[in-house]
Amino acid sequence: MSIQSSIAVVDYGAGNLPNVVRALRSVGGDLTVTADPDVVRRARAVVFPGVGATRDTMDSLHRLGLVEALREVADDGRPVLGICVGMQVLLETSEEFGPHECLGILGGAVRALPAEQKVPQIGWNQLELNEAGRAHPLFRGIENGSDVYFVHSYYCDLADARLIAATTDYTIHFPSALVRENLTAVQFHPEKSGRCGLHLLGNFVHWTQTCT
Repeated sequence: MSIQSSIAVVDYGAGNLPNVVRALRSVGGDLTVTADPDVVRRARAVVFPGVGATRDTMDSLHRLGLVEALREVADDGRPVLGICVGMQVLLETSEEFGPHECLGILGGAVRALPAEQKVPQIGWNQLELNEAGRAHPLFRGIENGSDVYFVHSYYCDLADARLIAATTDYTIHFPSALVRENLTAVQFHPEKSGRCGLHLLGNFVHWTQTCT
């Protein structure tokens, strides 16, 4: 299988897709927007955007035949960036609208944010980078405590805490970014996070050029 030069942005109907594409292109991303599993399999890197519910997302991925393609790319060592729901469905299960299976690429479950504060969390909150986050190319040049933009009611309860690259405080300290070698994901929306978000997306584009 020949690897293509562009980054595949997965189009399964996510509402934030146009903004993600616009932001990636503004930082020099060479993109192919696609719902074709074979194009995803051949891409040199993959961006998986998302808004909404994990159940609806998984239904769309199954309908389009993208489930195995995403699993294969994640296991193949090519860079992957999941955004918001695109981070959550990497886990094994979700409790949103009743228990259901997700992609199962990472261990853990998607759980509801505690109701002590307003849910969903909508707006700016701080990114608390840990050692794993600071060491990863995705976060190069991003300061600890940077403000990023969230829209979510659920969070990732990871089975392996070593995958957590950053946390954010919203009643609980939840994982707001994860890294596992080539696999990266963020709970916040970089396409809505101003300079910090564009810097992160620029880091991702540069990383895909240097590691493939």
